[in-house]
Amino acid sequence: MIDWLNEYEVPDFPPTNKALSDPQGLLAAGGLISPLWLDTAYRRGIFPWNDPEEARLWWTPTPRAVITPDSFHIPRKIAKELRKSRMRVTSNLAFERVMAGCTAPRDGQNGTWIDSEITAVYPTLQHSGRALSIECWAPDGTLAGGFYGLIIGRALFGESMFSAQSGASKIAFATAVPVLFECGIALIDCQMRTEHLARFGLIDLPRDEFEARLARAVNSEEIRPVPGVIK
Repeated sequence: MIDWLNEYEVPDFPPTNKALSDPQGLLAAGGLISPLWLDTAYRRGIFPWNDPEEARLWWTPTPRAVITPDSFHIPRKIAKELRKSRMRVTSNLAFERVMAGCTAPRDGQNGTWIDSEITAVYPTLQHSGRALSIECWAPDGTLAGGFYGLIIGRALFGESMFSAQSGASKIAFATAVPVLFECGIALIDCQMRTEHLARFGLIDLPRDEFEARLARAVNSEEIRPVPGVIK
């Protein structure tokens, strides 16, 4: 049994160790998608994830998949692709277009978890410096791929990525992450392990260690501004 959160009250999530083991990490339902609710949740390692037709669900799985400055690396094959690539990588130049790309249907999937509430609220967070998009542009100027996420302190919470052209999201990630670390990001929360991100040095942290590192990151001073043009 999980708690139902009252959207008319100040967000008050249960202790994260109360999350279910099946399904892994499910903590609560209900509540809102708003800057206050998202800030409260992400500071504790809790994030929303559900089909748009379902009730709002909040998760905090363990172990937690993260990338740190010490664990990050670029595989040799991808490094070779970067040297040959003619794609341009930028930040925060097309946030809503990146979200739209992440929302679009994908091969083998019936839909997306990114609903109308999320697409309405996140641009507001980006305008206030609390969300980030990374864009990958093809030589002809079309948006080839990218990713977006939330930033609190020195933590980046990766939300979603997409590729309209083959390999664009990995080029965006491999190019932007070293710059994000240089700007002060200390922890990238990838939430759950994927084959795509595992190549870049993903590590799995038990709940206690993840939450300790997260607390240090979100309570640190803000990062330096990320350059608009990265490559």
